[in-house]
Amino acid sequence: MTAAELRDVDRLSDRAPRVSPERLVAELVPPPHFAEARFETYVPDPAQPTQAAAVAALSGFAAELSSPPKKGLFRRAAPTGPGGVYLDGGFGVGKTHLLASLWFAAPGPKAFGTFVEFTNLVGALGFARTVDALGQHRLVCIDEFELDDPGDTVLVSSLLSRLSERGVRLAATSNTLPGALGEGRFATQDFLREIQGLSERFASVRIDGEDYRHRGLPLAPQPLSDDEVRAAAGARDGATLDEFAVLLAHLASVHPSRYGALLDGVAAVHLLGVTPVADQNAALRLVVLADRMYDRDIVVRASGVPLDQLFPDELLRGGYRKKYLRALSRLTALAR
Repeated sequence: MTAAELRDVDRLSDRAPRVSPERLVAELVPPPHFAEARFETYVPDPAQPTQAAAVAALSGFAAELSSPPKKGLFRRAAPTGPGGVYLDGGFGVGKTHLLASLWFAAPGPKAFGTFVEFTNLVGALGFARTVDALGQHRLVCIDEFELDDPGDTVLVSSLLSRLSERGVRLAATSNTLPGALGEGRFATQDFLREIQGLSERFASVRIDGEDYRHRGLPLAPQPLSDDEVRAAAGARDGATLDEFAVLLAHLASVHPSRYGALLDGVAAVHLLGVTPVADQNAALRLVVLADRMYDRDIVVRASGVPLDQLFPDELLRGGYRKKYLRALSRLTALAR
């Protein structure tokens, strides 16, 4: 592919999207990757009975939401069951699939988003307007509640408290801390501690199992050559092509709340010269981008090091271990 032909391929590093607060609210729905998620499409591992039990528990929660108690004259009646449910398990056991299934089974109005998306919403609207925007919902689902960021954890915990006071039912999964039970895989007590006054309103549902994305499969495919990546980008509609180092630098100039918009219309991301990312800030931005790509089922083709070598050992041993492992799991799946 010639230099002239390369200029015809879109680059993520040329994009500078702007996202309105209204779009942030409107997009609080399960991402495209989970658009077809239903309890019926979740396949429990027969060797892990907690998975089938989780489906039953969440189905019951959804059924209760579908026939709520009658409201009083001025406020919503208190729920007869738990005000919230927390899905506790390692990455790749289907927590997001089940959370999305709950959202689809529940009556509206309702909202679904990641922890980061809700913190971004508060940043865009302000705390009071966010409470008002979500306060009339029957259900708010928060995926990957982040237990490793104290400031944002307090913010979202306060948001959940205000919503709960208004009768909103809640569901959450969490980003567990390393060093917790099962080497960061289970963190019910961490979650309940962080949401403090809400803890007695949550029922915990534990989900054991292996990462389904890699059951019996190899880790990352072998990287392509630079020429192969360029050729693949030039041959596909909706493709982008970026030098990896240039894209990393560009991500620092785009707020993570806009990474979804950064990928508007993109079907495949092509990266040249992938190298390990040792800088933690750059690595965390890449984690958010990986999540947004996974949400949209965007194919990844890359040259350089294999994607499972993206984060060095010092990062994988640190405080954000689970985020990095989740990103590696998802990027590897997209690269297949």
